[in-house]
Order: sequence, then C-alpha cells, then structure tokens
Amino acid sequence: MNNTKQLEKKIRKEYKTGNVKSAIELCQIGLQEDPTNADLHVRLGDLYLAWHLDIYNSCQYIDEAITEYQRALESYIDSAEIYFKIGQAHFYKGDLDKAINYLDMAVSKKPKYARAYYMLAETYTKKARFLEAAINARKSIKYMPFRNSCAHFLLSNLYRVSSVKSFKMWWKSKWEYILSLTTLPFDIQAIKNVARFISYFKFFPILAKGFYLVQTRGIEKAIEIYVEAIEKAPGFIPLYCLLGDIYCSIGRYEDAITEYKMAIWLDCLNIEAYRHLCQAYEEIGDYDSAVEVYHKLIQIMPNMPDVHSNLANILYVKGDIDGAISHFQTAVTLNPKRQWTSVINQTLGFVYQEAKRDIDAAITSYQSAYLQTPDDIDIYVNLGSAFYDKEDYENALTVYRNALDLEPKNAKIHCNLGFLYWGNGDLDEAIKEYELAIEYDNNYDIAYNNLGVIYLDDLGRVQKAIELFKKSIECNPNYALAHFNLARAITITGDKIEAAKLYQIAQDINKVTNEVDPQEIIDKINGLFS
Repeated sequence: MNNTKQLEKKIRKEYKTGNVKSAIELCQIGLQEDPTNADLHVRLGDLYLAWHLDIYNSCQYIDEAITEYQRALESYIDSAEIYFKIGQAHFYKGDLDKAINYLDMAVSKKPKYARAYYMLAETYTKKARFLEAAINARKSIKYMPFRNSCAHFLLSNLYRVSSVKSFKMWWKSKWEYILSLTTLPFDIQAIKNVARFISYFKFFPILAKGFYLVQTRGIEKAIEIYVEAIEKAPGFIPLYCLLGDIYCSIGRYEDAITEYKMAIWLDCLNIEAYRHLCQAYEEIGDYDSAVEVYHKLIQIMPNMPDVHSNLANILYVKGDIDGAISHFQTAVTLNPKRQWTSVINQTLGFVYQEAKRDIDAAITSYQSAYLQTPDDIDIYVNLGSAFYDKEDYENALTVYRNALDLEPKNAKIHCNLGFLYWGNGDLDEAIKEYELAIEYDNNYDIAYNNLGVIYLDDLGRVQKAIELFKKSIECNPNYALAHFNLARAITITGDKIEAAKLYQIAQDINKVTNEVDPQEIIDKINGLFS
C-alpha cells in the first residue's frame, strides 16, 4: 500500500513539473509489478490523454489512453468515471458515435453526472445536432450550477448560431456568456481552457511575421518560419493549416495536402482542415479523393449544407447525376439562407433540365428558387428556358414578360424573347427583340448571330446577314457557330475559298467549344468543291 502511495506521489511530481514521459514510465513500471492495478491503468490513461493533447508533442496516444481505460473498466465495470473517460477519449479521436455510447453509459450509471452531460453536449455540437447539444448542456448546468463555466460558454455559442434569429435568442446568448465569466473562477476545466488559449499568444509574433511576409511576397521565408515553428510545437494545429494555405497560394497542392492531412491526424474534428483538403484535391483534379474526404466530413457533421452542395458539384462533374441530385436536395432541405438556397435550387433545376431531361422537375426547382428570391432575374431566364424546352411557349412568354417588368433593359431576356418569337414563326417580333438586345448590349455575340440567321435563312438578305455574323465574331472571336454561319453566307456570294477558310476556323474552334455537329462542318467543306 505504501509503495503504491509513493509511486503515485512520484507520478504526480513528474506530471506537475511537465515531465509527462517520465510519469508514464513510472506508471508502466508500477503495472509491470501489479498488472491488475485498475487505478494505475486509469492514471496511465490520463497521462496518455494529456500527452496526446500537448501541442509540444508530435505523437498520438489516444488509442493507448483508450486501452488503459478499458483495462481499468474490467475491474470497475460499473464506474461512471471510467465510461466518461473512454467517451472523452473517443471524442478526441473523432469517433463521435462511440463517444456518445460511452457517455450515455456514464450517465446511466450516474444520472446526475454533470461532466458527462457537458461532454455529450460538446459531442452533439461536433455532429451539428445543436438541439441535443443544448439539452445536455442545460442538464450539465442543472447538476453543477456554480462550477460550470464551460457549459454556459457552450450554450452561449449554441444560442448565437441558432437558426431562430430573435432578440430573445440574442439575449439568452449574452446571458449565458455573462454566466460563463462569473462561474469561470470555480471551473477548473474552464480555467485550463483559458490558460491553453492564452498560451497560444506566444505564437502571435510568428503568425504575424509569416502573414506580413506572405503579403509582401516573401513566401519562401514565410514557409521557412512556419516549418521552424512546427518543429518547436508539432501539436499546434493552426500552423499546419496556415502552411497548407500558403502552399495552395503558390500552386504546391501536394505539399498543401500533406499539411492538411497532418492537421486532421492531430485533430480528427478539424472541420476547416477537411474543407481545405477537399479544395486542394479539387485543384489537382483528384475528384475521387475529394469525394472521399467530403463523405468523411459529412459523417462528422451531417447538417452542413455547403458541404453537401460542394460534394454534389463534384459528383456532377464525375457523371454521378443521381448522387449530385441527392446531395443538392439535402443542401436545399437544410435551408440556411434564402439567397443561398435559391442558388442551389437553380443549380438543381439546371441538372434536371440538362442532364436528366426532366423538365417538370427542373421547373419545380426554378419555381422553388423564385419563392426564395423573387427579384433574381436569373430565375426568370432559367424558368423561361425550361418552359420553352417543354414547348409551353405561353408560360415561357409570360415568364419573360414578367422579367422585363423587373429589368426592362435586360439584354438576355430580350434575346430569349427573340428566340421564342422566332421559334413561333413571328419574325417581326423576333427581330425587334434581338435589336433591343443589341441596343442594350452592343457586344452581345449571340444576338448578332441569331439575328444574322434570320436575315440569311428566313429573309434572304445575305449582305445584312454577313454584317451581323462579322459583328458577332468581332464580339467573340472564338464563337464557332458565328464562323460557321458566316461561311454559309459567304458561300452564297460565290467566294468558296473564303468560305472554306471560315469553315476551317469554325472546325478548329468547335473542337474546343463543341457548338456545331462536326460532321455538318465536314459536309459543308466537302460540298464546296463537289
């Protein structure tokens, strides 16, 4: 018994002097002599966890901490404290579901266990399940009202980010913050958190110097400073993210990916590191890895709409249309802001219209966007286009006219109206609308081209058509369709050599823009000299 007390005293002394490694070694020696000593296993688990969270330590010891707690649990099967410690360790490891399971076990063994409720609140916050987080934070305060600064501070943040924006919620957030300050001197964990935060100020000169160098293009020197800082404090996670951002800014994406991975390895719940890692993968075109990381991020925080939206964009690029639609729909359902949700609905409508050819679904999505932002002119453009594709010309016309009530001089709406009238055979109205589109935007290449086609094919005014096609090309030299149509008009004048040159230009541009059926260009060229 005396030996155990002496050993505990030595361990405590080593830990207090900051020599965690020696304290661990003493625990291990004690366990060699008495492998069944549950208290020593708990103590060793605590030391591993403390070492794991030390920013000056480059190794991870969270699994070792969990192992030691589980060995202690074999002796203390009903210990709420040990269940709590295992749950807390899983939280830091990033296994949030396991953390919840063990913390639930802790409160089942000890229903008034305030620390366990607080840890549950933190875990649910990480999973973006804010209602459950708030419930558990309030329970933690209920069972430990005067020494719970951490729970008050968490509640303050939860009220601040609440989807319900009101004076009452604002006041509740401020009140909880005041309570967190008044109870701070009595909450040991909160004091440790504040002390840890203050200790980060020692890195401020390094961060400031690095920021200055980046702004003054001394990027290589900034990288050198951050690398040196990481060598001194390998567990200070913001340094890895900052270094990764610098690498991204100069196109060194592979190096950036390494830094973001290190940040995630040290903190499995580092949301910003996940986000930046995804962006780096996207930059190098590694969409499979980006998708994998986005799925991991969604496992951690399933209710982040922008993550679902970003994943949907990548899935669309990869050709997984159904997967893209599913995640766009999830993003819309989460509905954080009207403007943002409207944009996602418009994107979803585009996917339905262009990729799935499901015009009714596209119209529904555009109409949902309209309900969110009825003054967004792009919605009218897209909705009118969808009605046109459905051959519902009456509704398309109504939508475009409503759009002109908002913006009478919108060239794109006039151009779309021109196309609609043209398709219905009303050439006079079509010409008026295209001329208005050109009047309001004298660089509108599509309006010049389409008006040229009307003069060429419907009215037979070749010279007028040639003028319009040349004007379209002047506005956009890489417009394959305008070159193609100019070649058609020049052919009628009899200048086959010039027409052949224009067809060849159209063919070269079309390889990139894919505006015209390639075979049609070949047939036109062959027909010139047959």
